[in-house]
Amino acid sequence: MYFFTQHVDKPFLNLYIERASKIYLAAVKMRGRLYPYVIFLPKGSKYEVLRAVFGSSVPADILRFALRRGVSEKIYQKDLIENLGYSNKTVIEHLKALVDLGILSEQMEKSEFSGRRVWLKAYTLTDLGKWFALLLVEEENLSVEDKIKIACNVFRSYIRWIRELIDKLGVGREELLKIVKEEIESL
Repeated sequence: MYFFTQHVDKPFLNLYIERASKIYLAAVKMRGRLYPYVIFLPKGSKYEVLRAVFGSSVPADILRFALRRGVSEKIYQKDLIENLGYSNKTVIEHLKALVDLGILSEQMEKSEFSGRRVWLKAYTLTDLGKWFALLLVEEENLSVEDKIKIACNVFRSYIRWIRELIDKLGVGREELLKIVKEEIESL
């Protein structure tokens, strides 16, 4: 998903950061399902907003590192420590929090190092993690194909979310299909 940017004044940005931080903290406490949304952020302040939402620059730096590697590539704890300049303890704490929030997935890999077998923790961005990481991408750095893929993924995610919501509310699927049909015909 791509998070579009626009010009926003500083008081609004501060209010937005404060509210986003509260939402993030509530989500951390709930450990429940998170719903990705399109949000409008001022260009150039996206890192600040993400840092404020996470309450630290470490998760934002981990997401940046993952972007540099490629959103579908594995990242390793050892590489993060070497490249980001944070302590082992700090990196581990934030990796664990990102895994708990469903932003990263964790895998163990067996590897050969100096003639002996060692286990390495590898991390990859989940779909939700990719959405957060894409907050840090500048629109001009995305290809048209990437923008199309992101738009289609956003549409698919919203349709799934709406379908779950109408099921919970007891609204018939026929009503949803009627609305979708009306909107598609108006294109």
